[in-house]
Amino acid sequence: MSRNPQSEALQDRYAENGGVKIHYVVGGEGPLVVMIHGFPDYWATWKPLMGALQAAGYRTAALDGRGYNLSDKPEGVDAYAMPHLIGDVAAVIAAEGVVDAIVVGHDWGAAIAWQVAIHRPDLVSRLVIMSVPHPTGFGREMAGNTEQQKNSQYARDFQTPGFEKHLTAEGLAGWVKEPAERSGYVEAFRRSSLAGMLNYYRANYPSGGDGAPAVTAQDLPPIQAPVLVIHGMQDKALAAAGHAGTWDHVARDTTLLMIPDADHFVQHDAEALVNRTVHSWLADRR
Repeated sequence: MSRNPQSEALQDRYAENGGVKIHYVVGGEGPLVVMIHGFPDYWATWKPLMGALQAAGYRTAALDGRGYNLSDKPEGVDAYAMPHLIGDVAAVIAAEGVVDAIVVGHDWGAAIAWQVAIHRPDLVSRLVIMSVPHPTGFGREMAGNTEQQKNSQYARDFQTPGFEKHLTAEGLAGWVKEPAERSGYVEAFRRSSLAGMLNYYRANYPSGGDGAPAVTAQDLPPIQAPVLVIHGMQDKALAAAGHAGTWDHVARDTTLLMIPDADHFVQHDAEALVNRTVHSWLADRR
C-alpha cells in the first residue's frame, strides 16, 4: 500500500447501532464516502483510496465491521445477520450528520453495500462495488456454475461450528504484501473476534450442499444509484461471470471495470488504476 499525506490527519470515531459501537476512521472535507472492508481485512485497507479521495475534495469514513479491530464484537451468529450490517452503515452515515453517502465496498463490504443500496436506497447516492456480484448474479452462479460452487468451498468450511480454531491473526494477514502494513493487520486481527469474522458467513452466505442460494434475488428492486463495479479477473473466490447482467438490476448508469491481472484484493493489486477510476467516475457524477 502506498501512503498519502492526506491520510495522516485521520480521526477515530464511533457510531452506535442497537447498542453495538462501530469504529470508523474519518478524514477530509466534502461529500461523504463510506468504505466497508471485507474478510480478512479492516479499515486500513482503504488508506490509499482514502488519501486519493480526500485530496480530491471528499470526506472519507472507513469502518471496522462489527467483530473486527476496534468495533464491538457481539456474540452469536444472529448478531451478524444482514439487517444489523446494513444498520451499521446507516449508523455511520447518521453519525456524520448527513442523509446519504457514496458507498464503497469490497468482499463482504461489497455484499453489504449491495444490500444497503437495495433496502435503504435513501442512504446511497453512488455505489462502488469491488469483487462481489449483485445478489442475483451471485445466486445464479452459485446455483449453476460448478466453478463458483467449487471456489465457494472455503465459505462452506467457514460455516462449520468451531472452524475459527483453525485461524490465526498471522495466517489471516498473510495476503498483505508490505511488512509494515502486515504488522498492523496482525494487531487488528488479534483485537478481532475470529468467531465474529466467520459469523458473517454463517449468518448470510448461501447454504446448502447443492449450491442453491438460500434466498433468491429475482424480486429485488433495482438499484437507484449509479453503480461502478471493479473486479480482478484472477479472483479465486468469485467468478467474473457473476457480474454479467448487473445492468439489468440498476435503474441508473452501470460501469464495469475488469482487470485481467488483478486478484481478489483488487484495490491493492491494481491500486493506481482503482484509485484513478473511482476518482474520475465520481468526478463525472458530482
